[in-house]
Amino acid sequence: MTRLFSVIVTGYIHIIWSKPMRSAWTYQIEDTKHSPLLVFYEATRACDLVCKHCRACAQPQSHPNELSTDDSKALIDQLATFPKKPILVITGGDPLKRPDIFELIAYATESAGLDVSFVPSATPLLNVASLKKLQKAGISRLGLSIDGKDAATHDEQRGIPGTFTHAVDMLKVAKKLGLETQVNTTITKANVDQISDMADILEPLNIDLWSVFYLVPVGRGINDLKIDPPQYKDSFAALFRESQRRPFPIKTTEAPFYRRYLLQQQEILAAMPVKGKGSAEDVARPHRESNGNTSPIPTQNGNPRSTSKAPLGLNDGKGIMFVSHIGDVYPSGFLPVDCGNSRQQSVVDIYQNSDTFKKLRRPEILKGKCGYCNYRCVCGGSRARAKALTGDMLAPEPDCGYIPPTFAQHINRQKNLGKYTLDNHITTSNTTNIDLLNNEHACTCQQAAASDI
Repeated sequence: MTRLFSVIVTGYIHIIWSKPMRSAWTYQIEDTKHSPLLVFYEATRACDLVCKHCRACAQPQSHPNELSTDDSKALIDQLATFPKKPILVITGGDPLKRPDIFELIAYATESAGLDVSFVPSATPLLNVASLKKLQKAGISRLGLSIDGKDAATHDEQRGIPGTFTHAVDMLKVAKKLGLETQVNTTITKANVDQISDMADILEPLNIDLWSVFYLVPVGRGINDLKIDPPQYKDSFAALFRESQRRPFPIKTTEAPFYRRYLLQQQEILAAMPVKGKGSAEDVARPHRESNGNTSPIPTQNGNPRSTSKAPLGLNDGKGIMFVSHIGDVYPSGFLPVDCGNSRQQSVVDIYQNSDTFKKLRRPEILKGKCGYCNYRCVCGGSRARAKALTGDMLAPEPDCGYIPPTFAQHINRQKNLGKYTLDNHITTSNTTNIDLLNNEHACTCQQAAASDI
């Protein structure tokens, strides 16, 4: 069976393959209109951990209305009918709590021809024997969570002692078995200053991807754990530095404005002189700024490493879909807006025709500064965080500090008329920007976002 390992890296697509490719390698931004690249199936809510930030509000027992084996296979059959087959990410809860999980994986890979990634919890259910069974069933990648530089930080977040050590051990075993591995990290106030230390731990594990998630206050993800908006910039700089010096790629989840940050770094590098004093090499060399922070622009062999990649701009409902343990379909697991149920309606129809999904694929109707932003086509802000903090999924991204130039001009005009203040425009949802619909403010990254991969 052919396989494609398609990875969202720093908010963009990298195509990585170790076996003959499938047709899915041609996934482009236009495909988000009819097919998601990633479908997350929450196979169960059951889990033996009690993570502080759990999106799923996991419980020890499964839900009585959980999708049955036949229901799950019917869902898998539906996924295989998308114009371009998505990558199926099986998550939970802890999917290893389902007794039929190996049967479902085999059905997805062998009968439906889907690439399957698997994200279990680091409990005793995950062991050498179960890893071998997962590999035999056909998973392409194993994802495990590491939420700190040490057991003290990680285990405090996960609620059970020993989960840090067990996760590290299982990543090593999976690698020895020949499985691709991915580490998922949720950034909170407890670990935001540990990014470099965590990268030091991950490098010897030879992982294939580090997925860094920025907390959205849903489920158990209470707002007290979420970092403050000013901390994003420093954490982005840390991620950027690590992305330049580590062998593994780094992506972010629910922080699409990291893509804007990367493009801005690329623009800074492109504007630098080639040689001599003040050259890219000179400026990029880590140095102390007036605030005591290290420059976020590192070098490789004396030269700045390029951040140029093919922008794709995936976001909640735009190339991404989530199916809950009872079959409810959401734009993402962090944006629990019910758009239908897989038992009553084809998920293909829901993705393609739901008003919610269709709105989320239209960056020109975003409100406030996000609608004015010249990076909206590859960013668009976290629609999940906007919904969680403002009640409006089209509202401006609450945690992004960037002020688009055209938005600042608009504010100045409104201030001169005595109508609005800067704070009002940043933090509240105003009406859809009609001038954007008339293309007055073009998205400068739109052409790049639509480019072929």
